[in-house]
Amino acid sequence: MSVSFTTMCPAAGEHVKPFTPEKAKEIIMSLQQPAIFCNMVFDWPARHWNAKHLSEVLRGKQIRFRMGMKNTNTVPQFETTCSYVEATLEEFLNWNCDQSRGSGPFRNYDHSQFWAYADYKYFVSLFENKTDVFRDVIWSDFGFPGRNGRESTLWIGSLGAHTPCHLDSYGCNLVFQVQGRKRWHLFPPEDTPFLYPTRIPYEESSVFSKISVVNPDLKCFPQFRKAQRHTVTLNPGQVLFVPRHWWHYVESIDPITVSINSWIELEEDHQARVEEAITRMLVCALKTAEDPDNTKAWLNPTEIEETSHEINCRYLNEAVSALFDHYRTSKKVDIEALGTNEEHTKTEGLNVHNHMEVEQPHSQNLTTGTVKQEAASPFGPDLVPVMPSSEEPSTERGCIFESDGNSLDGEHFGKSHCTKRQRMMYKSKNAIVEQIASNSTVAPSQTFISTDDLLDCLVNPQVTRIVAQLLIQGRTL
Repeated sequence: MSVSFTTMCPAAGEHVKPFTPEKAKEIIMSLQQPAIFCNMVFDWPARHWNAKHLSEVLRGKQIRFRMGMKNTNTVPQFETTCSYVEATLEEFLNWNCDQSRGSGPFRNYDHSQFWAYADYKYFVSLFENKTDVFRDVIWSDFGFPGRNGRESTLWIGSLGAHTPCHLDSYGCNLVFQVQGRKRWHLFPPEDTPFLYPTRIPYEESSVFSKISVVNPDLKCFPQFRKAQRHTVTLNPGQVLFVPRHWWHYVESIDPITVSINSWIELEEDHQARVEEAITRMLVCALKTAEDPDNTKAWLNPTEIEETSHEINCRYLNEAVSALFDHYRTSKKVDIEALGTNEEHTKTEGLNVHNHMEVEQPHSQNLTTGTVKQEAASPFGPDLVPVMPSSEEPSTERGCIFESDGNSLDGEHFGKSHCTKRQRMMYKSKNAIVEQIASNSTVAPSQTFISTDDLLDCLVNPQVTRIVAQLLIQGRTL
C-alpha cells in the first residue's frame, strides 16, 4: 500500500522568509532529493491566483484543455490518446461546478467520467497582452535574479487531471501550488530501468514511462516492483523542488487545482540537448519511414510536426557546436571527461551494464553535495524532504532509505545518501540482466520486434547518453 506524505508547514514569521535567495539557490543546486519549501511565497501576488481570479484576468481567452477519462486503466493516458477542447476558463468553471454537460464546448464530456486539464500553458503565450502579471511570480526569492512569470508555465485542472509518468530531460523543477492539492508520485533517476522508459509518444525533453504507476500491470512490467516510490501531497502555498531526472506522475486530488512552475537550467543541459537531437533524428527517421501519413499516432500534440532528416541533422550539429562554444567560453569542464568521470571513460568497449552508471545525472556532484549536507543538513520545518513510501519490505531492494517518513532532522538525510551510490551500482549491474530474464518467458507469438521496440532500445536515455559522449569525445575544442 502506498503511503502519501502530506506536509504541513509552520506559520511564517512576520515578513521573514526562512531562506535568503542565496541559500535557497545553494540548496536547489546541490540537493539530490525532492523537497518542499515552506513559507517562501506568502507575499507573492500570485498566491491569490485561483481559477476564479484567472478567469477574470483572461476573460474571453480561448485555452486548450486536454480531456481524459477518470478510469484507472493499466495503460497510461498519453496525450496522443486524449481529446481536446478549446474553451475559456469561465466555461471550464461552469462545467466543473455545475457538473453537467450543458451546451458549451464541454457538452460532449460527462463530468462524472472526464477530467479537464489546461497544462503546459506558457505565460508568454497566455498573458501576451498582460505582461505586467509576470511580476506576480517572484522566482528571484529562490536565488534566480530577474526570473518571474516570463519563464513560467500555468497548470489548471479538475479532479483526476494528471500527467503520465515521465522525466524531464532538461533542468530541475520548482512547482508552486496555488489552489487545491496535487499528489506527486516520484521515482529517483537510478530507477529508470524499472520504469520501462519509452520515447513514443515523442516529445522533445520528455521521456515517458510505459507504466500506469497508480495502477501498474505487474505481469507486463514486473521490474516495477523494485522502483522506490516517493509520494507527497503538495498543498497551496508550498513549493516543490524536483531534482534533475526524477520521474514524476502528478494528479489533481481536489475539484480545482492551479499550479505554476519554472524549469531551472543546469550545466548538464548542454549535453542533454545533444542527446535529444540524437533522439529526434532516430525517432523521426524510423517512425516516418514506418508510416509517413500517421504522425499523430507517435508525435505528441506538443510537437508541431515531424521534421526532415536534413533539418534534424542540422539540429544535431547545432547542439554539438553550442555545447563546444559553451565549454570553450566557460572552460569549466575537460571535454574528455564530459558527462562521465575518468573511470567510466576508461571502461573497455561499450558494456551497457557498466555504462548504466553514467545515467546518474549528478554522479560528479553527488559526493560533494552529500559531504556538505551531512555536515549541515538544510532540512527543518521550512524545508521538508520527500521520503520514500513504505510500500515494500526492505529486503526487496536490499538497501532503502531508513525513514518512517516523519523526521525532519539531518539524520535521515545522511542515511538516504550514505549508500545511494552503492545502490546505484548494484542496480545498474543487474537491472538489464533481470529485465531480460523476466521477459524471456514471453510466448513466441509475442516476440515480433516492432519499430517501437527497436526505438525503445536505440533512444533509451542511457544509450543516447553514451552516444552523445562518444560524439563529443571524438572532437576537440
